[in-house]
Amino acid sequence: MLRRFDFWTLVMIATWAILLLLLFIPVGSVLLSSFFDTTGNATLDNYVKFASEPRFQRAFLNTLVVGFGGLAGALLLGAIMAFCISRFQIKGSRFVSLLAILALVSPPFIGAYSWIVLFGAGGVVRGWLREFGITMPPIYGVGGILIVFALKFYPFVYLMVSGALSNVNRSLEEAAEGLGLTPWQRTFKISFPMVFPALTAGGLLALIQSIADFGTPRLLGRGYNVLATEAYTLYSAEVGSNMSMATTISVVLILVSMVFVLMQRFMSRRNVYHGNMINKPAKMKLKGWRNVLAHFAVYFIGLCGAMPVIISIIYSFRRTNGPVFQDGFALQSYERILFNLGDVVRNSLTFSASAVLMIVVVGTIVGVLVARRTTVNTALLDGAFMIPYVMPGIVIGIAYIAAFNTGPLVLTGTASIIVLSIFIRRLPYTVRTTSSALRQISPSLEEAAVSLGYSPFQAFLRITVPLIVPGIIAGGMLSFVTAINELSSSLVLYVGSTITMPVRIYLLILDGDFGTAAAMSSILLVLSGIAVYIAFRLMGRNEQALL
Repeated sequence: MLRRFDFWTLVMIATWAILLLLLFIPVGSVLLSSFFDTTGNATLDNYVKFASEPRFQRAFLNTLVVGFGGLAGALLLGAIMAFCISRFQIKGSRFVSLLAILALVSPPFIGAYSWIVLFGAGGVVRGWLREFGITMPPIYGVGGILIVFALKFYPFVYLMVSGALSNVNRSLEEAAEGLGLTPWQRTFKISFPMVFPALTAGGLLALIQSIADFGTPRLLGRGYNVLATEAYTLYSAEVGSNMSMATTISVVLILVSMVFVLMQRFMSRRNVYHGNMINKPAKMKLKGWRNVLAHFAVYFIGLCGAMPVIISIIYSFRRTNGPVFQDGFALQSYERILFNLGDVVRNSLTFSASAVLMIVVVGTIVGVLVARRTTVNTALLDGAFMIPYVMPGIVIGIAYIAAFNTGPLVLTGTASIIVLSIFIRRLPYTVRTTSSALRQISPSLEEAAVSLGYSPFQAFLRITVPLIVPGIIAGGMLSFVTAINELSSSLVLYVGSTITMPVRIYLLILDGDFGTAAAMSSILLVLSGIAVYIAFRLMGRNEQALL
């Protein structure tokens, strides 16, 4: 007798079909392409070449340098801010947290652009210093990349560690004080072991994002190539384009990212300490130079991290003449966008909204499936969604070109390929947030509705969905932020009619049109800020939920 397929069985089949089409086939195409040379012959030469040529060895080493450098910078800045705000009375601490969130949602390449405006070859600050006879090197190179990564990704550490510090049971520290331990001894012997998993998980998130980022090394590297930039160069070169070598680097990048994502998930699962929510640690009121130093540290870090937002908005209103900012203010950059680049803004809004609509619908249903049906299939499904999470955007783009450039399904050059790439890359976030929210809701509520005559699907719609709607909307807003700021995959997939705001900003910076780049960056940041504000309100001001 044939087994009757219920609604959730059909959802399971449809989800695997989506993953097959939009994930497994593209990843398989990348993997397969890496074993063929440019003439179509099967070979291992691509991997031999990667392991033996100095160019690729340097790119691999550089990737690890910027990854661990970004981790170290994020750990330093994030831990300092988390400790100061969680342990001391800091005036305006909510404002500082807002600055951290602004740093988190602004794209890294906009951070790179802002620091170029200040400290690039013709940077404003370097120009001021020259008037006083002070010469400083421009920000280009590995040093500039690490500065941008540290200031961009420190909120991962700050948000995770501050949440852990806030939940440390005060009675433990009081007991240690009674045993004669100094404040520093209490911190390192009591608090530090409890927040170490959160510290490590936040740092690994910073490392993963640093390895995956393309825009910052491309704009600031000036010859300091990493795996992401090498893959793009090999793919996009007008002369000597080598798709098979680009896919080989993509495979290596996936494997490197996968290792660190597995480490991050392991450390996150170790972060299981739950303190007494009533007996939270009291914040100490500092005096004298210690108070000044603590306030200076958190505000300096917060303002430097939010510098891309500040610089973009200010310089979007400056008069420009090509790459040169002139005295005075004007709306010429916004006029240029309004009359010449309106289609770019429209593309970004349309593509992002379309992808987010799909993400919310599919992510919510799949999240329910993962949370409510604890079977081997759902466990495998949950694990499969980790794959797009670890794939850098540049790899997603190359994978989609490899998979959909020829029949039977040709999507290259269409808007659909950009929307689908955003959809599959950001879908795991909504699946995980929905499943996490549902695990806090007892299934007995739906079971009671079924016992009253509702079908399982009706019970889900009428009972469960209203309880998780705020989380769904908040997740949708955060997905919109990541979608509208997507650069790496869109840079590989766009054509003239499908160019988006991040891609146009990137090209404007390369062309030296800094004024228009600042104006378009400001529009992008304002849209992102509105979405984050909505999500922030729906999540009850829970900053940790942004992760």
